[in-house]
Amino acid sequence: MPKNAYKNNALTQEYEKKAKNLLKGELKRRGITYAQLVEKLGAIGVEETERNLANKISRGGFTAAFLIQCLDAAGSKSVLLSD
Repeated sequence: MPKNAYKNNALTQEYEKKAKNLLKGELKRRGITYAQLVEKLGAIGVEETERNLANKISRGGFTAAFLIQCLDAAGSKSVLLSD
């Protein structure tokens, strides 16, 4: 598989969008801004700037570890993947 074939795959892009929306929705439900998330991530040892955080979430192509770190920092105990 060519280097960028995975990232350019429509299915991959669909799941990146789902990950982005999952995280953004969880932050919105909890009333947490990106600035507040940066502080909460710092409290668990994850150093991010607000701009870098916004860029990562906007792209949606972040790691599973990053997603779990954000959810943990936000205080999420469970997430609903579908309705």
